[in-house]
Amino acid sequence: MTLRLMTISAITTELLKGFGENLRLFCLTILFSLPIGLIISFCSMSKIPPLRWLSKTIVWIIRGTPLMLQLFVVFYVPGIVFGTPMKTRFMAALVAFVINYSCYFSEIYRGGIESVPVGQHEAGMVLGMTKKQIFFNVTLMQVVKKIVPPMSNEIITLVKDTSLARVIALSEIIMVSERFSARGLIWPLFYTGVFFLLFNGILTVLFGKIEKKLDYYTV
Repeated sequence: MTLRLMTISAITTELLKGFGENLRLFCLTILFSLPIGLIISFCSMSKIPPLRWLSKTIVWIIRGTPLMLQLFVVFYVPGIVFGTPMKTRFMAALVAFVINYSCYFSEIYRGGIESVPVGQHEAGMVLGMTKKQIFFNVTLMQVVKKIVPPMSNEIITLVKDTSLARVIALSEIIMVSERFSARGLIWPLFYTGVFFLLFNGILTVLFGKIEKKLDYYTV
């Protein structure tokens, strides 16, 4: 029994190390893709046709192709075409994830911004509010309220998608568990689900609290 507990402890420790890579990829993807996604959304709504067309085309391509394929492209193409391979597998994964999720987030931003009735802006002007006051006091919080549910879904999906990084041999939790499976231990592979469930449970509770706080801005 003691030996078995030691084995479980040792495997849990290894899986935690692997999950650390998942969390690092998750956090950095969120850090970069949220602001980049906002920039892309502004480009998609731009009154400059070439910029709008280019932005929408990029979003269409990224949303229309598998993330796994994008990982391969980012990891292999720079070395094959330009002779400058990605420095690390983690960097390749991060670039692919940031590009992918920036495009998805941009559509969520765009939908949220365009969903706020123009009449509210006009009403603010009638009340003597400046454009800055209207944006921060009327428009912004309504946009945030509208995008939190779809954004939370994408963020939770991102947690699970980080496991795709193993296709370019990034040593994340699923890849670590597969090493144990190769030795005849299959349960660590299913055990990884606990890590994802716990982390996504925390995120679900967090987003639930955020949505509740934003109920005041329901239109």
